[in-house]
Amino acid sequence: MDDSRAVRLTDPAVMRVLAHPTRLTLLGELRSEGPATVGGLSRVLDEAPGSVSYHLGRLVDAGLVEEAPDLARDRRERWWRAVHQLTTVSPTDSLDDPERHAASTALRREFARRHAAVLQEHLDAEASLPRELVAALTTGDRQLRLTTTELRELSDELEALVDRWQARSDALSADGERPGTHRVALVYAAVPRVPR
Repeated sequence: MDDSRAVRLTDPAVMRVLAHPTRLTLLGELRSEGPATVGGLSRVLDEAPGSVSYHLGRLVDAGLVEEAPDLARDRRERWWRAVHQLTTVSPTDSLDDPERHAASTALRREFARRHAAVLQEHLDAEASLPRELVAALTTGDRQLRLTTTELRELSDELEALVDRWQARSDALSADGERPGTHRVALVYAAVPRVPR
């Protein structure tokens, strides 16, 4: 992915802001569906408009969301958009700073909870999806024995593969929705297992 579309979080205060489930969901909605008003976000998230406004304000203060005045039809209408399309957090950035590590861990735990919720939502809806769409998906896990160098190589290959598919998705979606496309959540991880 183009680095200008990504933000690497290192500030513990910003990590703590984003670690809130409503804020993470709001940011994800703005990234996947594009700019929206408080009213639109309120309906999608089933949250009170006041709550949505508050959480958007926190995301604005953190530099993750901005107002989109160019989309407003009049002075009363306010639109909001995500500043970046991707957020990254590197655990190694925070290993020597306990405050940053605690904030990074809290944020990554919320990422993991959100990823699990996306998979659960799919399972809840799977029986109502077209058979060919269900047949096209993949899930699974593997238990590998790798050296640190091999794990780094695997991680780099996964990132390159995801970047290639992200570029393909971005290029093909530039004109808006295309017939036959589906929103797809790609969730992956390669982490060392904790010895028992």
